[in-house]
Amino acid sequence: MNVLERIKNAITADVHELLDQKEEKNPLSLLNQYLRQCEQEVNKAHKLVERQQLLKNQFVREVQEAEAKAAKRSRQAELAQQANEQELYQFAILEKEQHETRAAKLKESAAQAEKDLTELEQKYEQMKHKLKDMQIKRMELMGRENVARAHRKMDQVIDPSSLIKKTVFKFDELENYMDRLEQKVNADYYASSMEVKLAKLEKDWKKEETTPSV
Repeated sequence: MNVLERIKNAITADVHELLDQKEEKNPLSLLNQYLRQCEQEVNKAHKLVERQQLLKNQFVREVQEAEAKAAKRSRQAELAQQANEQELYQFAILEKEQHETRAAKLKESAAQAEKDLTELEQKYEQMKHKLKDMQIKRMELMGRENVARAHRKMDQVIDPSSLIKKTVFKFDELENYMDRLEQKVNADYYASSMEVKLAKLEKDWKKEETTPSV
């Protein structure tokens, strides 16, 4: 495997991974994209069916035209024979045979075109049914997604216990923190007041020592 092939495979893998992530995150978005592609393919198939219908009609017209020319040459051949115009008779007979041969081939082509048209129409109808089924499936998924979202929103109003529990938990944490902070402040204040009292006691004691007795 050369470098370009490895790069191509790596890019393909990355694209598939992104598509998988997109499908997991928002499956409806990917479904909508797929449906748009299917609608485009159905429209293309419809145009092909219409083209095949035109082609079949053209074959039918060509058959009718060839048969009409063969019939005309047949009548002319009879008139030429009655008029003892041998050269005209031979020409008319040859023309008649050529038109009949052409008409026979055109009939085969027209029959094949009719068969192909029937198969294309059947497949086109199957594509339309499949597309319709997927469109209905999309509606069902959209309905389920809408109901799920509505339930979540309504549950927050009807039974907000989960939200309240989270809020109460945060308030409990804050209250506990305030208690710990108050205890620390009180402890620091007590220690500070004791320090002041001890310092005053020590100062008074030194003062008495230095004061001479009378």
